[in-house]
Amino acid sequence: MSLLVVIEGIDGSGKGTQSARLRDRLLARGLRAGLMSFPRYDATFFGQRIGDFLNGRFGQLNEVDPFLASLLYAGDRLESKVELLRVLSENDVLILDRYVPSNIAHQAGKQTGEARRELAGWIEKIEYDLFGLPRPDLVVLLDTPAEVSQDLIARKAQRTYTQQAADMQEADVGYLSRVRSAYCELAAERDWSIVSVVNERGLREMDDITSEIEQLVDSALRPRASSPKSKRP
Repeated sequence: MSLLVVIEGIDGSGKGTQSARLRDRLLARGLRAGLMSFPRYDATFFGQRIGDFLNGRFGQLNEVDPFLASLLYAGDRLESKVELLRVLSENDVLILDRYVPSNIAHQAGKQTGEARRELAGWIEKIEYDLFGLPRPDLVVLLDTPAEVSQDLIARKAQRTYTQQAADMQEADVGYLSRVRSAYCELAAERDWSIVSVVNERGLREMDDITSEIEQLVDSALRPRASSPKSKRP
């Protein structure tokens, strides 16, 4: 059975970079490893609408109901479901650069208390139960302070979905701080693994971060390797 690994974190935390580095390491070891990134801005109808949302077409962050915003991201994954399941079936490990946990953190993170828990439950109900998307086997949170992430965002290359240096979410350090808090709360509740992007000396070396993630993946793979049902013909 394939392992579904999700790399999460606030904008600028290095999700795309670490996802690609992890895939390359697994491939070098002879494992079949795939990689998909969400949102799929250019590949789906809903992905294009997410680009509109992040560019302010539907209003500012505090003007769009978070439940309605969450449906854009859920719709993007529903459109991508056939492709996701195909890639998952063809690999030993499928790495996802953002997935359902990102939707929960960004949208439910705009709420507090019971309202946050309710919206998180709604999102999981829609994506996992109603849409039938596979649940991840391992979620890795790249924990990054918002101030550090904004500096990393400034180094990004031009994206296809925006002409701005930073989209509406990336430009708001207060918003990023709240999302980080939501991620950490969710990680504690759902037993996600946390990998720190910084230490007492500043940014950690990319190789060190990749190695830590790879060790988590190996730990998740180990029980499957010893199970007869998990071995492919």
